[in-house]
Amino acid sequence: MADSTLVFIVLGLTLVAFAWGRFRYDLVALTALLVSVMLGLVPAEEAFSGFGHPAVITVAAVLVLSRGLEYSGVVDVIADKVLKVGDRLFLQLVALTATVVVLSGFMNNVGALALMLPVAMRVAREHDTSPSFLLMPLAFGSLLGGLTTLIGTPPNIIISSFRNDTLGESFGMFTFFPVGAVVALAGLAFIVVLGWRLVPMRASKASTEAMFDTANYLLEVKVREGSKANGWTLNKLQHELDETIPVLAVIRGNQRWAGHEFYGPLKEGDALMVEAGPDEMKQLEDKAGLSLGAEAELEEEKERQEKEQEEKEREERERQKDKEEGEPDEAASRGDSNQDEDKDKEDEQRVIDTEGLQLIEAVVRRDSMMVNRSVRQLGLHNQYGLHLVAVAREGTRLKKRLHEIRFEPGDVVLLQGGESRLSESLATLGCLPLVKRDLPTGEPPRLWLSLGIFAVAIVAMMFDLLPTAIALSSAALLSLLVGVLPLREGYQAIDGPVIVLLAAMIPVGEALETSGGAQSIADTLLSLGADWPIVITLAGLFIISMTLSNIVNNNAAAVLMAPIAVSLAQGFDVSMDPFLMAVAVSASCAFLTPIGHQSNTLVMGPGGYHFADYWKMGLPLSLVVLAVAIPMILLVWPLEG
Repeated sequence: MADSTLVFIVLGLTLVAFAWGRFRYDLVALTALLVSVMLGLVPAEEAFSGFGHPAVITVAAVLVLSRGLEYSGVVDVIADKVLKVGDRLFLQLVALTATVVVLSGFMNNVGALALMLPVAMRVAREHDTSPSFLLMPLAFGSLLGGLTTLIGTPPNIIISSFRNDTLGESFGMFTFFPVGAVVALAGLAFIVVLGWRLVPMRASKASTEAMFDTANYLLEVKVREGSKANGWTLNKLQHELDETIPVLAVIRGNQRWAGHEFYGPLKEGDALMVEAGPDEMKQLEDKAGLSLGAEAELEEEKERQEKEQEEKEREERERQKDKEEGEPDEAASRGDSNQDEDKDKEDEQRVIDTEGLQLIEAVVRRDSMMVNRSVRQLGLHNQYGLHLVAVAREGTRLKKRLHEIRFEPGDVVLLQGGESRLSESLATLGCLPLVKRDLPTGEPPRLWLSLGIFAVAIVAMMFDLLPTAIALSSAALLSLLVGVLPLREGYQAIDGPVIVLLAAMIPVGEALETSGGAQSIADTLLSLGADWPIVITLAGLFIISMTLSNIVNNNAAAVLMAPIAVSLAQGFDVSMDPFLMAVAVSASCAFLTPIGHQSNTLVMGPGGYHFADYWKMGLPLSLVVLAVAIPMILLVWPLEG
């Protein structure tokens, strides 16, 4: 069997696995690489050359620098300004989407969205705006912004490195700007004027209050003298139950501990604050002997009411006697006052105090270790000190038992955990907080130092003082050395799955070229477009690449389509730059599905979107991008270059 045929089979199966989504894309890419090596398509000595490829190093450096800008408080300053936009939806859309477009040009687009997503949620809540109107435009804006610079999105870096391997010269930092900026502005104008109107309003389901009305689910149960749970630890309690029922707090007298901080045995009189429905409550009663505080105190309440009735009858007799003797009815007023005070105290006691429970909402990222795993498999409590309180999917709270839920990308989870470990645990799990992050407040020296280091790196790239990978890696290292970013944060910023995906797919993409597979595809396209203007074939390449990016990761789309673009240009005997630029733009415009790009996945849960919602705005936006990008590419990068 010819090598090109084997490459097509491997890539076909790889694309199916990407689209299926059952396995993480980095594992799929690594499998494709190892299979290619075993079939002789990739030389064994070059199997892991991708890990040292300049494109991979550049992406890692950009991720570290992006986290440095975030950690230094640069973005916090911008976000504070955005929060002052007011109640008009148009202004909210312009402020949020334009901001994320600008940020995405200079940092990883997923990172830019991660910073602005909590801001958008806060704007929606404070101004009573449907989150669905804001979040999809925000996600699409992050993709558009990445088109404007070399470091804005990995496909630009991949295409630049491919050009360097082919022609010996890479694209510069702002080479993408003339085309990318015009496309981004056109896309932004479409989104804020018309696009948002094509998004379904899902305010009632997407709002946090509707998904997680925690106060309505919190119950207080008591440990009685005969309770089985008397003397148990919380771990023992969870072990005895069939359900992972979150214990949010343990109350003993005047003391209260958060559930994840209580490790001693339960005692008679302890109150447990739990998040439970009717089924879970029955298990607590049957298997642990725990009962609702209100029900357990029914007899006490009855006795109290009987005593109050006796007291009222006594006071009534005294008032009648005083009235006959002509004395003021002070007892009545005093009794009424006491009754009011008692009622206020009673109402106050019935309110469950949720202060200090440290509940946080977060979105499960597409590359999260939580995907396709359950609470018990993850060991959320033992490993990460977290309690799962609730899960929402597509804007609706799931009614399944918590231990039966297998997490999916885009799920919104309500978690409880210790403040000291919360941020680290979420980062390790691959979750994006939906509240404003508790980052350092951006001390002026560190803020300006971060900007200065970034600016020096850009200048070095613009004037060809250093190769892109060296300039950005040096800036990332300097940021760590001078303390702009702690070392642990720097390592956490590097998105391992993306790095593995790129490193694995680059040799596979090269195999597509060396085996003749890319040339075969190009020859087919050349024969089909022989009687058409070259611009038609260029547009066809653009559409194929854009469609592919909506099915698989955009980085993989760029790696696979780049050699085809070069083969097409060589077949037409024209400049390869317009073809490479077409791939760079189209691979970053995954607007049709929630799986095409992580930005789309991240807003699915908080926005309450369904799978089919994306193409409603994404399809016309894709057509706008196509209509603007092709003329701009040919204007800036003529075929006869």
